Amino acid sequence: MSGKTLKKTLDELTLMDDYMFAAVMRNKDILKRLLQCILNINISRIEFLEAQKTEKTSYESKGVRLDLYVVDENGIIYNVEIQTSDKRNLPKRMRYYQSAIDISVLNPGDDYNKLRNSYIIFICNYDPFEQNRYIYTFENTCREDPELKFGDEAYKIVVNTKGCKGEISEELKEVIMYLDLEKVTGGFSRELDDAVKSVKDNEANRLEYLRHYIRDNEIKAEGREEGREEGRKEGEITQTIKLYRSLLNADDDQIRNVIMKDFNLSVDEANAYLIQPVTA
Repeated sequence: MSGKTLKKTLDELTLMDDYMFAAVMRNKDILKRLLQCILNINISRIEFLEAQKTEKTSYESKGVRLDLYVVDENGIIYNVEIQTSDKRNLPKRMRYYQSAIDISVLNPGDDYNKLRNSYIIFICNYDPFEQNRYIYTFENTCREDPELKFGDEAYKIVVNTKGCKGEISEELKEVIMYLDLEKVTGGFSRELDDAVKSVKDNEANRLEYLRHYIRDNEIKAEGREEGREEGRKEGEITQTIKLYRSLLNADDDQIRNVIMKDFNLSVDEANAYLIQPVTA
């Protein structure tokens, strides 16, 4: 076992970290304002959606989790994601996210016209297209006649926090500066900064953040490694116990509740894991 620790504690997170961004954007008013700011449109209200699972796809196996997946009063869908690692696959990644959204909307036998207008928005701390633009907006057009729109009403937006070119609102510049430098320069960035501090000050978020980290990152790698010898589930449970003890100094009652919930264990099964020696 490699004994990995969290790359960042909750107190070290910024709005450009996945967990923090998702936590802050649970506030629908903040998320709605961000969408309006990026897209330069008016939105009356938004509601969170849950991407439906289908038997013919396995998006979760590819790490596609539409955490910030909302719909407005007109049925338009918005998905907002943070991207901090340039894996040179952003266009194909956005294509895959689009398919996940579409499959979640359309049921077998439905007319294709039931597909909704959609905006996939990636906020990047690097410039994937190296044009130094604040924002890149894409929609399908005809190569022979660029004025001819394809009409699928699926839009891809990339916000580049390192950008310096293009006409954008002062509020969006303010947001981009906050995302990039954590610098408060106006009302919206102050609201974002206050929301980040509020997440950090909520003690319940520390357990949630660790669970998020364990389930989505550490366990996927280390649980499989340990699972070669003692079974994948057993390896994940053991690593969960180790991380809760070492990083949060959680007591056995807290850990018991976590592993019972996350791994569907009985009290006796959970206790059996807790009394096992955990190697470093």
